[in-house]
Amino acid sequence: MAQPSTIYRATVQLAHLESNLYLPLQATIARHPSETAERLLARLLAYALFYDPELTFTKGVGAGDEPDLWLTGPDGRVITWIEVGLPDPERLAKAARHSGRVILLACGSALPRWLEQQLPKLESVSNLTVVSLEQTLLTWLTERLQRSICWSLTVTEGCLYLGIGDETLESSYTICCGANPF
Repeated sequence: MAQPSTIYRATVQLAHLESNLYLPLQATIARHPSETAERLLARLLAYALFYDPELTFTKGVGAGDEPDLWLTGPDGRVITWIEVGLPDPERLAKAARHSGRVILLACGSALPRWLEQQLPKLESVSNLTVVSLEQTLLTWLTERLQRSICWSLTVTEGCLYLGIGDETLESSYTICCGANPF
Protein backbone atom coordinates (compact mmCIF):
# COMPACT_ATOMS: atom_id res chain seq x y z
CA MET A 1 0.00 0.00 0.00
CA ALA A 2 1.29 3.46 -0.91
CA GLN A 3 2.10 5.91 1.85
CA PRO A 4 -0.21 8.92 2.08
CA SER A 5 0.99 12.48 1.64
CA THR A 6 1.91 14.46 4.75
CA ILE A 7 -0.07 17.66 5.21
CA TYR A 8 1.60 20.90 6.31
CA ARG A 9 -0.19 24.09 7.24
CA ALA A 10 1.68 27.32 6.59
CA THR A 11 1.23 30.92 7.61
CA VAL A 12 3.56 33.47 6.04
CA GLN A 13 3.53 37.11 7.05
CA LEU A 14 4.69 38.57 3.72
CA ALA A 15 6.31 41.96 3.20
CA HIS A 16 7.27 41.92 -0.48
CA LEU A 17 8.70 45.35 -1.18
CA GLU A 18 9.47 44.46 -4.83
CA SER A 19 5.77 43.75 -5.50
CA ASN A 20 4.34 46.19 -2.95
CA LEU A 21 2.53 43.35 -1.14
CA TYR A 22 2.03 43.31 2.61
CA LEU A 23 -0.29 40.54 3.72
CA PRO A 24 -0.66 37.30 5.65
CA LEU A 25 -0.71 34.18 3.47
CA GLN A 26 -2.15 30.84 4.47
CA ALA A 27 -1.62 27.59 2.62
CA THR A 28 -2.11 23.90 3.10
CA ILE A 29 0.61 21.90 1.35
CA ALA A 30 0.74 18.17 0.74
CA ARG A 31 4.17 16.54 0.77
CA HIS A 32 4.27 13.48 -1.47
CA PRO A 33 6.16 10.55 0.15
CA SER A 34 8.87 10.82 -2.52
CA GLU A 35 9.32 14.58 -2.06
CA THR A 36 12.19 15.95 0.04
CA ALA A 37 11.64 18.51 2.78
CA GLU A 38 13.86 20.90 0.82
CA ARG A 39 11.62 20.70 -2.23
CA LEU A 40 8.47 21.20 -0.14
CA LEU A 41 9.97 24.34 1.37
CA ALA A 42 11.08 25.60 -2.04
CA ARG A 43 7.47 25.26 -3.24
CA LEU A 44 6.26 27.30 -0.26
CA LEU A 45 8.92 29.95 -0.91
CA ALA A 46 7.87 30.11 -4.58
CA TYR A 47 4.26 30.58 -3.49
CA ALA A 48 5.25 33.54 -1.30
CA LEU A 49 7.79 35.08 -3.69
CA PHE A 50 5.51 35.03 -6.74
CA TYR A 51 2.23 35.41 -4.87
CA ASP A 52 -0.95 36.20 -6.71
CA PRO A 53 -4.44 35.64 -5.25
CA GLU A 54 -5.14 33.13 -8.05
CA LEU A 55 -1.83 31.23 -7.76
CA THR A 56 -2.43 27.60 -6.78
CA PHE A 57 -0.39 24.53 -5.92
CA THR A 58 -0.84 21.69 -8.39
CA LYS A 59 -0.51 17.96 -7.88
CA GLY A 60 3.22 18.57 -8.47
CA VAL A 61 5.29 15.41 -8.02
CA GLY A 62 2.15 13.32 -8.46
CA ALA A 63 1.42 14.73 -11.92
CA GLY A 64 4.35 14.83 -14.33
CA ASP A 65 2.65 17.17 -16.78
CA GLU A 66 1.93 19.95 -14.26
CA PRO A 67 4.24 22.52 -12.67
CA ASP A 68 4.59 23.02 -8.93
CA LEU A 69 2.37 26.11 -9.01
CA TRP A 70 0.36 27.82 -11.66
CA LEU A 71 -1.93 30.67 -12.42
CA THR A 72 -4.65 29.84 -14.92
CA GLY A 73 -7.07 32.11 -16.71
CA PRO A 74 -10.86 31.78 -16.80
CA ASP A 75 -10.56 29.80 -20.03
CA GLY A 76 -8.19 27.27 -18.41
CA ARG A 77 -5.08 28.48 -20.24
CA VAL A 78 -1.90 28.70 -18.17
CA ILE A 79 -0.90 32.30 -17.56
CA THR A 80 2.06 31.58 -15.24
CA TRP A 81 3.86 28.24 -14.85
CA ILE A 82 6.19 27.97 -11.83
CA GLU A 83 8.71 25.16 -11.28
CA VAL A 84 11.12 24.62 -8.40
CA GLY A 85 14.36 22.68 -8.37
CA LEU A 86 16.53 21.82 -11.36
CA PRO A 87 14.24 20.50 -14.11
CA ASP A 88 15.14 19.32 -17.57
CA PRO A 89 15.53 22.36 -19.90
CA GLU A 90 13.24 20.74 -22.49
CA ARG A 91 10.44 20.70 -19.90
CA LEU A 92 10.85 24.46 -19.36
CA ALA A 93 11.02 25.18 -23.09
CA LYS A 94 7.84 23.16 -23.67
CA ALA A 95 6.08 24.96 -20.81
CA ALA A 96 7.12 28.30 -22.33
CA ARG A 97 5.43 27.39 -25.62
CA HIS A 98 2.13 26.75 -23.83
CA SER A 99 2.18 29.42 -21.09
CA GLY A 100 2.28 33.17 -20.99
CA ARG A 101 5.19 33.17 -18.57
CA VAL A 102 7.42 30.52 -16.98
CA ILE A 103 9.35 31.02 -13.75
CA LEU A 104 11.93 28.63 -12.37
CA LEU A 105 12.94 28.94 -8.72
CA ALA A 106 16.24 27.15 -9.19
CA CYS A 107 17.60 25.48 -6.08
CA GLY A 108 19.45 22.40 -5.00
CA SER A 109 22.95 21.23 -4.21
CA ALA A 110 23.77 20.84 -7.94
CA LEU A 111 22.64 24.42 -8.77
CA PRO A 112 26.03 25.81 -9.89
CA ARG A 113 26.58 22.92 -12.31
CA TRP A 114 22.96 23.11 -13.58
CA LEU A 115 23.28 26.85 -14.27
CA GLU A 116 26.55 26.34 -16.12
CA GLN A 117 25.30 23.43 -18.25
CA GLN A 118 21.60 24.14 -18.75
CA LEU A 119 21.13 27.91 -18.65
CA PRO A 120 22.77 28.45 -22.08
CA LYS A 121 20.16 26.09 -23.58
CA LEU A 122 17.39 28.35 -22.24
CA GLU A 123 18.68 31.81 -23.18
CA SER A 124 16.49 31.99 -26.28
CA VAL A 125 13.26 31.35 -24.33
CA SER A 126 11.92 34.88 -24.07
CA ASN A 127 9.13 34.27 -21.54
CA LEU A 128 11.30 32.34 -19.06
CA THR A 129 12.75 33.79 -15.88
CA VAL A 130 15.19 31.82 -13.73
CA VAL A 131 15.62 32.92 -10.11
CA SER A 132 18.17 31.06 -7.99
CA LEU A 133 18.18 30.59 -4.22
CA GLU A 134 21.13 30.07 -1.92
CA GLN A 135 21.38 26.50 -0.63
CA THR A 136 22.02 27.76 2.91
CA LEU A 137 18.46 29.13 3.09
CA LEU A 138 16.85 25.79 2.26
CA THR A 139 19.19 23.91 4.59
CA TRP A 140 18.33 26.33 7.42
CA LEU A 141 14.59 25.95 6.75
CA THR A 142 14.81 22.16 6.52
CA GLU A 143 16.43 22.01 9.95
CA ARG A 144 13.44 23.93 11.39
CA LEU A 145 10.61 22.21 9.51
CA GLN A 146 7.49 21.44 11.49
CA ARG A 147 4.01 20.40 10.39
CA SER A 148 2.75 23.86 11.31
CA ILE A 149 4.92 26.42 9.49
CA CYS A 150 4.94 30.04 10.64
CA TRP A 151 7.25 32.45 8.84
CA SER A 152 7.75 36.15 8.42
CA LEU A 153 9.26 36.90 5.02
CA THR A 154 10.55 40.24 3.78
CA VAL A 155 11.69 40.52 0.16
CA THR A 156 13.66 43.58 -0.90
CA GLU A 157 16.43 44.43 -3.37
CA GLY A 158 17.64 40.89 -3.98
CA CYS A 159 17.50 39.91 -0.30
CA LEU A 160 15.21 37.64 1.67
CA TYR A 161 14.80 38.06 5.40
CA LEU A 162 13.07 34.97 6.72
CA GLY A 163 12.05 34.74 10.34
CA ILE A 164 10.95 31.70 12.31
CA GLY A 165 10.21 32.43 15.95
CA ASP A 166 13.04 34.57 17.27
CA GLU A 167 15.52 33.54 14.54
CA THR A 168 16.02 35.40 11.27
CA LEU A 169 18.15 34.43 8.31
CA GLU A 170 19.25 36.84 5.61
CA SER A 171 19.74 35.26 2.21
CA SER A 172 19.81 36.44 -1.37
CA TYR A 173 18.21 35.49 -4.62
CA THR A 174 19.59 36.08 -8.10
CA ILE A 175 17.72 36.62 -11.34
CA CYS A 176 19.86 34.48 -13.64
CA CYS A 177 17.96 35.12 -16.86
CA GLY A 178 14.77 36.73 -18.06
CA ALA A 179 12.74 39.65 -16.87
CA ASN A 180 12.25 40.61 -13.26
CA PRO A 181 9.40 38.35 -12.11
CA PHE A 182 8.21 40.72 -9.39
